Amino acid sequence: MEKWTTTDSRYIIKRPWLTARCDTMRMPDGQIKDEFYVLEYPDWVNIIAITTDGKMVLVEQYRHGLDDIFMELCAGCVEPGEDPLAAAKRELAEETGFGGGEWELSMVLSANPTSMNNLNYCYIATGVELIGEQHLDPTEDINVHVLEPDEVKRLLVNDRIKQSLMAAPLWKYFAQRGECPIK
Repeated sequence: MEKWTTTDSRYIIKRPWLTARCDTMRMPDGQIKDEFYVLEYPDWVNIIAITTDGKMVLVEQYRHGLDDIFMELCAGCVEPGEDPLAAAKRELAEETGFGGGEWELSMVLSANPTSMNNLNYCYIATGVELIGEQHLDPTEDINVHVLEPDEVKRLLVNDRIKQSLMAAPLWKYFAQRGECPIK
């Protein structure tokens, strides 16, 4: 197996929330693919936040792509030059007002390695506490929910957590603890 070679690359659109480029690729057997599209995004983070009393901090917000309101893990973008762990701690504090605790990297995922160039760093933060107020960006409208783990399991089982980059680490979290929601 050999990597493909980029022989040409041009940007189609460069906007704050959407960057797309078209690459010309040479495959190892010499074939040329004239149009291979890549969406460029910053790396992302999400956090399974567990309070000192064992509850889970989730957020609820409107998502325009599916035109609905969803329950999700706290998540956000890694700023240029920022460490993913620092970004995760910043996002949790900004979106929920929670912070502190012990942090560990659970997994690193790609939303779609075929056509997206970023990674998603999934953290588990245990022992978090309310340390302040939300500090939302102008485009954020977020409700914070502190739920029992069984409530989060029900959300998973009932297909209420739609974001795959959030569902996967939650399934892993419960499975590693022998608490797989489906029996």
